[in-house]
Amino acid sequence: MAVVSAVLPIPLNTIQYAFTTSQLLSSRHSEISHTPLKDSALGVHKVSDPKHLPHNLVKPPAPIAPPSEDEELPEEAWEAIYPAGSINPSAPIKGGFGFYLSGPQAFKEQVNDKGAQEVVVGYEVMFQEGWEWVKGGKLPGIFGGIGDFAYKCTGGRSTERCKCFNLRLMWRADGAGELYAYLPMNDTNTARLLAVPPFSHQNPDFGFTIAIRAKMNDVGSANGEVELWVDGKSVISVDGLILREDAESQIKGMHFQTFFGGHSTDWASPKDQRAWFASVSGAVLRR
Repeated sequence: MAVVSAVLPIPLNTIQYAFTTSQLLSSRHSEISHTPLKDSALGVHKVSDPKHLPHNLVKPPAPIAPPSEDEELPEEAWEAIYPAGSINPSAPIKGGFGFYLSGPQAFKEQVNDKGAQEVVVGYEVMFQEGWEWVKGGKLPGIFGGIGDFAYKCTGGRSTERCKCFNLRLMWRADGAGELYAYLPMNDTNTARLLAVPPFSHQNPDFGFTIAIRAKMNDVGSANGEVELWVDGKSVISVDGLILREDAESQIKGMHFQTFFGGHSTDWASPKDQRAWFASVSGAVLRR
């Protein structure tokens, strides 16, 4: 069955509600609502240190490889700046950016108020020409949990992990990648996640389209699911997970965070580097 696009790699008839900042995608599918790439329109909140970690709206550079007829050159993108020596938001040299995104009001209502059980989010990211991966860094993903506990599920947290989950990505050396998951700590999740291999993906124009799907488990059952697509190809798919232990735990939206690291200096960006994020999209799937 045909899928909508690489940024929402799901059949159109499975979508209950969807939004995108991509003009091309929304023009081709009237069922997908267009939303501007602006903080207010996308429900951006809890922005980390906006003075030193801005996410300015810019026109991104043209990719090295020309786009196909099915691809769009974004007119606007959020720019992440990673100064030389930067490793993470708490380091002396700060780089990247970080915030939470609940989506436009209609998406937020479906996710937070109505407790959507299955969600797909996606975005495009382009790294500057000559990008140096070093040991690795973080890319945006999905987050959720019980109330404000949902915002406290990163940074090595080991307490009250049963009340939150965070599913970001991590790039590794030479462009390899992996799912960087904070889930309730139990033997079931440990066993399922240890069986997930990293993925490797090379792209000549240093651009990727990322999409992540999270399906909540029924409380008391290990039937949660997580899937990751890169450029429309499913590279990780895990079932049998426990994303929550309480019915109050819900998907909240996107944790839109990126930086180099790691915490030690051998993770740091070796030079001033930039990346651009566009085509931010989200879909609530039909039950």
